Amino acid sequence: MYFSPTLVLAALPFLVAAAPFEERSRIGVSIPIAKRSGFRSADGVVDIAKLQAGRQRILAKIQRGFEAFERNTGAAHPSASQLKRSTKRGKGDPLTDDNAELWYGSITVGTPAVTYTVDFDTGSSDLFLPGSDCDSTCSGHTLYDPSSSSASSDAGKTFELQYGDGSTVSGEQYTDTVTLAGFKATRQRIGAATTYSSGFQSDQFPADGLLGMGYESLSSYGASPVFQSLVSQGQVSTPVFSFYFAESGSELFIGGTNQNHFTGSFTYMPVTTQGYWQGSFGGISVNGKTVVSGKSAIIDTGTTQVVGDTQSVKAIYAQIPGSKDIGSGTWTIPCNFNTPVSITFSGKVFKISASTFNLGPESSGSSTCIGGFGALDGLGFWIVGDVFLQNVYTTFDLGNNRVGFASLA
Repeated sequence: MYFSPTLVLAALPFLVAAAPFEERSRIGVSIPIAKRSGFRSADGVVDIAKLQAGRQRILAKIQRGFEAFERNTGAAHPSASQLKRSTKRGKGDPLTDDNAELWYGSITVGTPAVTYTVDFDTGSSDLFLPGSDCDSTCSGHTLYDPSSSSASSDAGKTFELQYGDGSTVSGEQYTDTVTLAGFKATRQRIGAATTYSSGFQSDQFPADGLLGMGYESLSSYGASPVFQSLVSQGQVSTPVFSFYFAESGSELFIGGTNQNHFTGSFTYMPVTTQGYWQGSFGGISVNGKTVVSGKSAIIDTGTTQVVGDTQSVKAIYAQIPGSKDIGSGTWTIPCNFNTPVSITFSGKVFKISASTFNLGPESSGSSTCIGGFGALDGLGFWIVGDVFLQNVYTTFDLGNNRVGFASLA
């Protein structure tokens, strides 16, 4: 029987929709994700104290990852010596673990499956949800009840994740079936929290829990992260996931890349140590002049700003007309800021748009705004977050241990 090319092309969308799971695993599947910015008020004004607190939370997260890396591998992380924890509090900095920025979407857990929303975080490696025994700190979230899932099993272990203000997320560990974009990870390790710290309460954190997408060596559970489980269990034939961040239509793509969102080829940063998605970058330039070079960078979807050491960040703002250091690692810029800023990876220059570098006004009606680069004392590497990632399509290639960036379509 002969089918015309026109008929075949017309039928392709239906053939894909009806394809068995094995076929879909080769195609890849997207998960819509939404953005939540906790450091801005309803009128767009930046809450500077929350932004500063967010940097301290990231510092605590990175430190926790270094400690887990050493427990899991028996060796110190190569960058651990480049992190000097400071106990000094900046003015107005409450050192809470408020999530300044997060990108969250849906997963299902258990049999029968229950839907939860999670923050997808490449800067950590564990999955936790509010458990059925959680106290009032979990109010407003969908609770995970292991006894309601026939696939659940008690792992016989507890967990405790420390945050910047000394508060914790803690509870019991279980294994259960976790489904991400239709791909199932069986016997996946999950933390069922019995208490949530303030930053994860529903008024601060709209997602139910957090799903880490770093390497297993960072796992506080000492267990395989969800995406690695999907790969090892043969669910995902292409060991790649990708992020597209935008004001609307943002997505996490599991099992490859979505060509609708990028153009041209990828520029890859090799991962130097399989813990964080970390490698070397060529430099940071302002108005075409290289200001910082020869540094290492962690690519972290759980970080709002691009964060570096105080000396380097100060040098960058020195090249931006009208910028001002207001203390505690924060700088203001004119709200009409249009100075070209870029980051170079593997010889390719990627520009940061003025709109993403400008986080918003310092106060209502102000002509000064908050800059997208922030500083932490004692940081020997950079943490590259949302301010940069909104300008590129980013792919995390587990099979080849590299991070790729491409221009947005």
